[in-house]
Amino acid sequence: MKKDELLLNRKSGWDTLNKKEMKTLDGYTNEYIDFLNECKTERECVKYVEKLAKKQGFKELDKCKTLKPGDKVYYINRDKNILLAVIGNEQLEKGINLIGSHIDSPRIDLKPNPLYESEGFALFKTHYYGGIKKYQWVTIPLEIRGVIIKTNGEKVEISIGKDKDDPIFVITDLLPHLARRQMEKKLSEGIEGEDLNILVGNIPSEDKEANEKVKYNILKILNEKYGITEADFISSELELVPNFEAKLVGFDKSMIAGYGQDDRVCSFASAKAIMDLTEIPNKTCVAMLMDKEEIGSMGNTGMCSNTLDFMLMEMAVKLKQESYNLLNKLYINTKMLSSDVDAAFDPTFAGVSDPKNSSFIGKGICLLKYTGARGKSGSSEACAEYVAYVRKIFEDNNVRYQSGELGKVDEGGGGTIAYIVADKGADVIDCGVPVLSMHSPYEVTSKHDCYMAYKGYKEFLKK
Repeated sequence: MKKDELLLNRKSGWDTLNKKEMKTLDGYTNEYIDFLNECKTERECVKYVEKLAKKQGFKELDKCKTLKPGDKVYYINRDKNILLAVIGNEQLEKGINLIGSHIDSPRIDLKPNPLYESEGFALFKTHYYGGIKKYQWVTIPLEIRGVIIKTNGEKVEISIGKDKDDPIFVITDLLPHLARRQMEKKLSEGIEGEDLNILVGNIPSEDKEANEKVKYNILKILNEKYGITEADFISSELELVPNFEAKLVGFDKSMIAGYGQDDRVCSFASAKAIMDLTEIPNKTCVAMLMDKEEIGSMGNTGMCSNTLDFMLMEMAVKLKQESYNLLNKLYINTKMLSSDVDAAFDPTFAGVSDPKNSSFIGKGICLLKYTGARGKSGSSEACAEYVAYVRKIFEDNNVRYQSGELGKVDEGGGGTIAYIVADKGADVIDCGVPVLSMHSPYEVTSKHDCYMAYKGYKEFLKK
């Protein structure tokens, strides 16, 4: 290692790539951008990954009567989680190599009774999901994606705004000329949650008996196209997501801008890494794409659920490896990468970060020994031995990495799913891609770092 790489190892990762790797990187980037554009909801991510997995020989766990080393299986939970596994040679109680990421992203959801009319406009009432800066979501083009489940069990899939001829939707804002009082407020209060109303129509119905003619006209359009009524919104999952295509950024095309890169950048890398394993691993490998991380990982599709435990026990039965206290033994011997993004150092807002302990765009994936807030509250801190174990894998396989924290000590903080699996006894460290403008409608990552995440996760699983 050269002198200037000692200790901090902060040299640009682009300098380390040869022509062959650059070509592989570009191919990976193209696949990833396609994934971002196709998958803007959890359900879309699961469907996309399942399709890829089947092409790589993965089979539904429920349809496998028995399992043996080398088998590739997947398990889907309520269309919002997908867990992929490659069975290894060692017994499950010896532990597994686990990667955990999440496929939910900050967004705007519809309320259960969203549609109303006011002063000649039809609008949707909304409830934002996850940590957003509300002002970033006004006056930008939005799509509606999701599902409506009718009482007869029929599932109606909705995607409006994606295709060229589709309309888009928008949240309005005050013009500067009338916004004196608004601009005197704190930034966090300039746009209230109840003001995130979606414009959906303006033409009144010709039906003379209709009271709210614009609303009635919208309901008529929806009924004719999707066969739904107003009551069906109650059993829907409809998300407002940015109508932005993921694109390359900069004259050198070195970066990627796109919605939902927290945490789909790591989810895609996790899924690709386990799909591209070519040999039977020593330990069973599992990659999880989970839901609800942005709101605490609760619920039956979040990391706090028993989804992973259920899959592991199903595999144990089909491998004839069930035994007393199996899960406890398994977790104690498990090694995990919590593959979630990190806040990249932004020179425009340098004051919130410690440059010596921040991750930087284009310098590799970031190892966060702990997350949490202020006094490491809510953190599961990785032990030094395990950090060294992960470092050695990366260094032995030319995976560019860096270390960092989530901003200055008293500035804020955050958390991931790491603590949930660490609480079960596993060794866990956060390991993900640095992101600029995190939780905004248009986040930025480095092509180099995205590729290094894929490469690093793959080498970790093979260990």
